[in-house]
Amino acid sequence: MRRVVVIGAGFGGLAAAALLAKDGFDVTVLERNDQPGGRAMLYREGGFSFDMGPSWYLLPDVFERFFARFGSAPADHYGLTRLDPAYRVFFDDGQSTDVAADLQRNLALFERIEPGGAGALRGYLARSEYQYRAAMDRFVYRDFRGAGDLLDRDLIVHGVRLRLFGRMDRLVARAFRDDRLRKLLTYNLVFLGCSPSRAPALYALMAHADFNLGVWYPHGGMNGVARSLYRLAKRQGARFVFGSPVTAIRLRGQRATAVDSATGRYPADAVLANADYHHVERTLLPAGARSYSARYWARRVVAPSACIVYLGLDRPVPALAHHNLLLQNGWDDHFRSIFDRPGWPERPALYVCRPSATDPAVAPPGSENLFLMMPAAAGLRDDDAARERCLGLMLRALERTIGEGIEGSIRVRRLFTHRDFAATFNAFRGTALGLAHTLRQTAFLRPSIQSRRVANLFFAGQYTTPGIGVPMTLIAAAIARDRMVAAVRRRAHA
Repeated sequence: MRRVVVIGAGFGGLAAAALLAKDGFDVTVLERNDQPGGRAMLYREGGFSFDMGPSWYLLPDVFERFFARFGSAPADHYGLTRLDPAYRVFFDDGQSTDVAADLQRNLALFERIEPGGAGALRGYLARSEYQYRAAMDRFVYRDFRGAGDLLDRDLIVHGVRLRLFGRMDRLVARAFRDDRLRKLLTYNLVFLGCSPSRAPALYALMAHADFNLGVWYPHGGMNGVARSLYRLAKRQGARFVFGSPVTAIRLRGQRATAVDSATGRYPADAVLANADYHHVERTLLPAGARSYSARYWARRVVAPSACIVYLGLDRPVPALAHHNLLLQNGWDDHFRSIFDRPGWPERPALYVCRPSATDPAVAPPGSENLFLMMPAAAGLRDDDAARERCLGLMLRALERTIGEGIEGSIRVRRLFTHRDFAATFNAFRGTALGLAHTLRQTAFLRPSIQSRRVANLFFAGQYTTPGIGVPMTLIAAAIARDRMVAAVRRRAHA
């Protein structure tokens, strides 16, 4: 079992390829697109460079832990700048609030908004830091295979303390009365594919990530991080074949023997899939080799898709920070349109990224690079009329927020919506993220890292444990590597 074929060069595939090649496996990575990165691909036009997917660099300790496996640190691969402000939030009253890189300034901010807010934030962050450290030590890096893995006294005790069974909205409401502070502490749940009313209170740990660990910008953007992993994997000996969409996984009995793609057939002693889990199961495998039924997938809570527009402007927009959250009106209505009554939102909350505020290389001199994202329910009808309507909603919301028009300044414009996620990444129901982080889709309740029907087929990516987000996919890749190496050793001694 020395030949490994990795399907997909997203973060999970890149990380797994580097780890497995370092272990001495003969690794070939097949990627349908023409560049590495998966959802973190790069789009260039008119002198602008757009990160197409992830744009937040959080949990720097996860990246440090990954690169340490190669005797290096992130700084050996790319530069990092801590953002200050970490992000800017625009509220209903037309006012904007900056979340700073300095904790004392944030304590003062919370106190100004709500008397006693500073003390409440200190207490909340103390619990959040405990949740984060305990989760990382006992849950996140753990390879959960079934309910039995949770029947551990230490895990049960910490599970209660971590508030695994509480609801995020109730936890925050007990700590803060002001709606603006509640939004500041729950906005990031949409990036985990959840609403505050559905997410386990465990995810209060994200406050520690925001306020203590900080929000960073990797030089070259998130695609720069992906390319660093690509170079690392190549140095370990992994080979990459781009423009190679996979068409089938060939089996003999209960084992994969090869992977077919547009560029040929690749013999394999083991396969690691970093492609969309649903696509691999329902399209690349024959019916008898699928771990999960159509009914299983129909009952999953799918994380949101998104309407994204990449804009190149011929002038600066100084009212915006690097990361911006437009949380005016429509917050509750928008969440309901995603999770309760799926439909295109009428009054959307938006995320706007302005990387040219930090990195002048992403736009021509005197220009601005903007990334606008409106979360939307997965599986919506995505026709040209819906796309243009969403674009109009986003542009009008941005113009109202900054108090000036921008349509006349647009020099580059590209829309990316559900149908693009499906066409480019084979995304299930056009999701941008995978499966939501609900309690019933946590740990062993997420799709398995190892196929239940094909002994030498493994998965990495946002569908498996631990879940959504670039840091989580790095961890998933490491767990998949460990599972594969253990399988090799068992087979060698059989």
